[in-house]
Amino acid sequence: MRREAVVDSPEEWPVTSSRTAFHGKVWDILTEEVVMPDGVVAARDFQRHPGAVGVLALDEQRRVLLVRQYRHPVRHRLWELPAGLLDVPGENPLHAAQRELYEEAHAKAGDWRVLIDFYSSPGGSSEALRIFLAQDLAEADGERFQAEHEELDLEVDRVDLDELVRLVLAGELHNGALVASVMAAKVALDSDVYGDAGLLGLRPADSPWPARPFE
Repeated sequence: MRREAVVDSPEEWPVTSSRTAFHGKVWDILTEEVVMPDGVVAARDFQRHPGAVGVLALDEQRRVLLVRQYRHPVRHRLWELPAGLLDVPGENPLHAAQRELYEEAHAKAGDWRVLIDFYSSPGGSSEALRIFLAQDLAEADGERFQAEHEELDLEVDRVDLDELVRLVLAGELHNGALVASVMAAKVALDSDVYGDAGLLGLRPADSPWPARPFE
């Protein structure tokens, strides 16, 4: 028996009702009544999220630029990639990623490619993330961004990619976007998944993103 291609495909089951159970500053919680394949109608609660972008910024020494900040829901200070919300409808994700790299690390990059796209927790959230691989790093022009709230206490460092892989596998790093991106970057750099193309095999930075369409 021939199986279908291993590719995620869009699909939408009938919804008989939808209401906003909670309206927040950044995201909402929706309750929807969904018709299951057997005809049973079941309630599903989920987070309606605007989406986000992140940047795996890699320097010439194969070090990844990281930021460390407090995350209250998990009561941890986590090492993460520079990242931010897509809270401007229709915003180009590349522009958002470039802004986050500047604001959180006062850095810029000359080469941008799409590393990975993924849903952070599709069983309970519509959050979609696009992670860019940024290279040819340099200090950003102009004054530093004036941070506030959690970002006032932000730490910035650069860590060797192979060391990050080791720390991920040792259970020392826990941010989902960081974990997925570090492993993907390691494969893209050191395997023959793209053959002779190397990192040139990664998608261009302006590649379509059906989960969060942009102009």
